[in-house]
Amino acid sequence: QVQLVESGGSLVQAGGSLRLSCVSSGSRFRFNTMAWYRQAPGKQRELVATATGGAPENYADSVKGRFTISRHSTANSVYLQMNSLKAEDTAVYYCNARGTYSRHDYSYWGQGTQVTVSS
Repeated sequence: QVQLVESGGSLVQAGGSLRLSCVSSGSRFRFNTMAWYRQAPGKQRELVATATGGAPENYADSVKGRFTISRHSTANSVYLQMNSLKAEDTAVYYCNARGTYSRHDYSYWGQGTQVTVSS
């Protein structure tokens, strides 16, 4: 059974930095795409950044220049370096991993990690 476990969320002051990690286990294949999403209270879940094999990283406009997504070279792990944090970055951050194996599409979610930015 595939599991994604996020970590690194915390309370931080505006202007500070955090590094989120997402480690997966149980997959028989390397995910084609790993991504970070976030959901603030009362809002829909939104895409933050994606890392897809063979393609440039993709970022939401609101985090460009401040956040950096990276993947482990071989393992199914993904990280999100968040700098210059703002109060509006406060949300639960979720890791998503997806790919195709044996002609089936798979998508998995982690449980989320809370990021709170105090102004």
